[in-house]
Parts: sequence; structure tokens; C-alpha cells
Amino acid sequence: MITAIGDVMREAYKRNWITTRDGNCALKKRRSKKIYMTPSGVRKNIIYPESIMHIIMEEDDISIISKNNNSLTGEWEMHYRVLKDLKTTACTLHLHPPHIVAAMHAGWELSELIKPFPEVFRYTRVGKNVDDFPALSKELAEHTWKNLIQDDNIVFDIVGQKSHGVCAVGKNPWDAFEHIERVEHIAQIVLLSGVEPKINKIKKTRSFKDIILEKLNQ
Repeated sequence: MITAIGDVMREAYKRNWITTRDGNCALKKRRSKKIYMTPSGVRKNIIYPESIMHIIMEEDDISIISKNNNSLTGEWEMHYRVLKDLKTTACTLHLHPPHIVAAMHAGWELSELIKPFPEVFRYTRVGKNVDDFPALSKELAEHTWKNLIQDDNIVFDIVGQKSHGVCAVGKNPWDAFEHIERVEHIAQIVLLSGVEPKINKIKKTRSFKDIILEKLNQ
């Protein structure tokens, strides 16, 4: 599965879901104290097993292990927060698929966007969008975890992160990749259709008087 981390990063780059230094992936095996992660500041389209770093979880601290003196991915807290208490083997994958990001920018809640499409919701559980928090921040890590995990169990397979990307969790890197692939495909279809989220339609039906009153009350 360590080899698969590099494979999914290369495929993500090939599909224009990341640029060369974007995206990150992490993996924790069942009952292990290690979390394997992609490093920071390297070209993700040439990630190989020897590139992968890992952290060792201790009671009150973590140790960072790198064969090449690299730094951990800047999003390490997000991966760590999601994976650290899971009892099963799991992988987290963070990418920037453009149609998903565009759909959220247009106002779509991804869990609503996929509802008419059984080929997604039958296989991929989509959680609530994570609000627009700064990349690399503790807030982004914490809210991504809250929207994916409950009582140390995976309740959703993927969440969108507004103005940023997605985080998916699966049994292995390719499983997480497929969750992103399904939602990205449907996001592309919806954007091509021109259908808008309900919230946008509600805004358009407001009268000029309503808008003025709203401004005066702010």
C-alpha cells in the first residue's frame, strides 16, 4: 500500500486534480502506531516508496522519521487527526479536483449535489462541506475530522473543503481515490448542466425591497 500512495498521486497529477507540488496522502495500518505520509515541497508526480515519511505516535508526542531529511506535508495535522484513533487500516487523500472546488464555489453542498445520482451515493458517503478555513490550519484539520469521523468510526467517505479541495478516507489509497473520482465526475456533469443550487435560486427571487431592507439591518 505504500507503493500505491505514489501511484495515486501520479494519477491525480495526470488528471489535473493537483499541480506538481499540491496534494498529500497518509496511511495508517490496523493497530499500528505509525502513520505514513507524503513529504512537503516535493514533486508529487514522482513520489516513490523511498520518498514516504512516517510519524510514530507516542503518548504525549510524535516522532518524525524521514530517510531523505524531508519535511512532513503541511497538512499533516489533518491526516493525523482523522487517522490517529481509527481501529482499522485507513488512508486519507487530499486533492484539489477542479470541478468539485468549482461546484462548492458556485454554492453547492456536495451531499446535496450527488443525491440524484445513485452511482455515487450507493458507494460513496458524502459529508457536509468544511467551511473556508486557511490551508494548513488547525481549524481545517479539526473540522475535516469532525465531518468525516464520529466515535472513532468513519461515517463519511469524503468531504469538500470550500475554496480548497477535498479529503477522502478509504481502506487503501485507491479506495480513497475512487471516492474522489465519483464525486468529481458528478460535479462536472452538474456544472455542465447549468443547474444551480437551491440557495442561489432563493437569492435570485428576492425582491429589490428585500435586499435594501437586509442591507439596512446589517
